[in-house]
Amino acid sequence: MIPAMVHKPLRAFRGLGSLLRRSYSGNIGENRAEKGLVLGLYEQEIESDEPRLTPVAGHFDAKTEGQLLNLIKESNLKGKIGSCKVFNNIDPDYGSVAVVGLGLEGLGYNELEQLDEGLENVRIAAGIGSKCLALQGCNRIWVDPMQATEQAAEGSGLATWKYQANRQKQDRIPIPKLDLFDSPDGDAWTRGLFKADAQNLARSLSDAPGNQITPTAFAQAAVDALCPCGVSTEVRNIDWIESKSMSSFLSVAKSSCEPPIFLEISYCGEHDSGRPILMVGKGVTFNSGGLCLKDPKGMSQYRASMSGAAAIVATIRAAAALSLPVNLVGLIPLCENMPSGMAFKPGDVITTLNGKTVAIHDTSNAGRLIMADTFIYGQTTFKPKVVMDVATLTEGVTHALGGAASGVFSNSDFLWKQMHKAGSITGDRVWRMPLWKYYTHKVTNYTNVDMSNTGQGKGSACLGAAFLKEFVPCVDWIHLDISGVGMLKKGVGIPYLAEERMTGRPTRTLIQFLYQMACPEEQQKALSKEKC
Repeated sequence: MIPAMVHKPLRAFRGLGSLLRRSYSGNIGENRAEKGLVLGLYEQEIESDEPRLTPVAGHFDAKTEGQLLNLIKESNLKGKIGSCKVFNNIDPDYGSVAVVGLGLEGLGYNELEQLDEGLENVRIAAGIGSKCLALQGCNRIWVDPMQATEQAAEGSGLATWKYQANRQKQDRIPIPKLDLFDSPDGDAWTRGLFKADAQNLARSLSDAPGNQITPTAFAQAAVDALCPCGVSTEVRNIDWIESKSMSSFLSVAKSSCEPPIFLEISYCGEHDSGRPILMVGKGVTFNSGGLCLKDPKGMSQYRASMSGAAAIVATIRAAAALSLPVNLVGLIPLCENMPSGMAFKPGDVITTLNGKTVAIHDTSNAGRLIMADTFIYGQTTFKPKVVMDVATLTEGVTHALGGAASGVFSNSDFLWKQMHKAGSITGDRVWRMPLWKYYTHKVTNYTNVDMSNTGQGKGSACLGAAFLKEFVPCVDWIHLDISGVGMLKKGVGIPYLAEERMTGRPTRTLIQFLYQMACPEEQQKALSKEKC
């Protein structure tokens, strides 16, 4: 779905710093026991049906003279999605062969579920199979493309990655090298690994402890990730922020002894005169709630209040690696929100960059304050054609959607349709939420100030979006509230992501969205082929 890679971005992608490097390669021994193979099996629609392997798995079965199929029958594998069985010593080249269920064959877009079930099933199957083999000690794994090569690479790349930066090196579990098995579609495999790697970068940044990913450390990590890909990254300090009169941003930042940073990222994929897409990421590297302190029981997860910023960095890196023909500007305000003698207080009134006054009614609602100044600066400086922001903005969207989808607010039906399509393709879904004047009145109907950082009444996700809308008055804008999807994964669903760890979502959906915006002609060609 994304055009073929060129060699320059591929080389750049391999040159990343040690913190963010994906271990797809290494000193892989030729010990047969360390080599594994993942093969797909479709679900039997009728109990008496013969087990149906994928074409590649069928070729492998023929190589074993039917031994694989006999083992599947003896094990009573039915191909249900997520089921897995590992067979050892059935082939001279692979010590372990994992057969994974793909569910029913021929599944496509499910209107009720709002996603392409066939593609998502491939991610699940490839991820579960690869993880099973990794747990058995395989350090090199070949994966059946399962008739969706890119998605097989995504699932296996996401499932086998682990956040273990704070374990001693000798205790770290090696991440296996992943290879495509028996298929010429190497470009699609590479694209899938790039997308998985981008999401893993976002996972790594989001999962790091707050004392290790400070604003300065995040900025350094972003530079290490982006500069080898040819992406321009400017790191602005507090003097620059003060010179731009970003008092709303500074009102939050002054609560911490960690100095704030303003990141300005530029990627030029088309001619220089093209107006860019402006991407803003909320970068509160730790949000304690300030003087309105959050519940200490779950406070540690708010180290990921910068997961929106992490997704933006990861998305721009992937766009550069994939050579997407689009101009992007990423703006990321970075700071902490802490309780201190310098912290802003309930009842304070601050003035944003466009002159609007904001009454502080809840200091934990800090993200929207730092983003307000960023929106104004970005629009006046870069004249973007689209403004997109990604933020863990409110708990309200988590209450509404849980971890199923990102909440999307937009003043453009076109942008919403593109983002919705992207989510259905990647399996990382989005759901549109209302951006009505009703909510605008709730955040602006005050006699002594222009607006409140909390608003009145219920519907905190909608109130938060209404607040941000006041700072993008004349441009197409789309806002993703990712509080439910971008932080800790809890409960069932998405088996290729680790439980109780940060998810890195919705990075792949953002990449797909940018592809659709950058390559509309390729989208039309793909649609025509589907109709044929």
